Amino acid sequence: MKRILLVSRKGKSKDMLVQLLGMDSTAQIAAAYTEGDAINLLEKNEYDLVIINSPLEGKTGVELAIYIAEKYTAGILFAVQNKYADAVSLKVEPYGVLVVGKPIVRAFFNQAVRFAEVTNHRVMALKEEKLQLQLKLEEMSIINRGKCVLIQHLSMSENQAHKYIEKQAMDLRTSKYQVAKQILKAYEQDVLIR
Repeated sequence: MKRILLVSRKGKSKDMLVQLLGMDSTAQIAAAYTEGDAINLLEKNEYDLVIINSPLEGKTGVELAIYIAEKYTAGILFAVQNKYADAVSLKVEPYGVLVVGKPIVRAFFNQAVRFAEVTNHRVMALKEEKLQLQLKLEEMSIINRGKCVLIQHLSMSENQAHKYIEKQAMDLRTSKYQVAKQILKAYEQDVLIR
């Protein structure tokens, strides 16, 4: 099920977008009528797709699109009159926002929604990959610190420290990271006692 936030003033244009989105029976659609309403909903819920139907109450919606792109992972579609589409594209496309000209052509709109969903999935995968890499870097840092402690306090060579941590991990059936944490914990306490 995909969660969609539609940001639009009330009117025919909004009703038409709801109708187009309603064709997907698995979609869960929330509506916001102002930028403030949209931000409140985004802070409380996670959305896969945000559609901004420009203009909003007294605003173009460009700032909102950029704000959402910088802070959230949702795919973003920005619907604007065809005569403004190129100018708006220059402002928002560098942030990954897809601009759709109005009047909206159903087939193009469906393709744009699908493209935004695919982009959202890719962003989520990259976010997860980044998190995994950060964890791996943290583990490597702890292991290297453990080696440094062994080198400093037990006068081991780097190779000896590496082999010691590897052997302890194998013997204790745990990870090198856990062994290094135990080494750091033991020597930090030793330093505090002195």
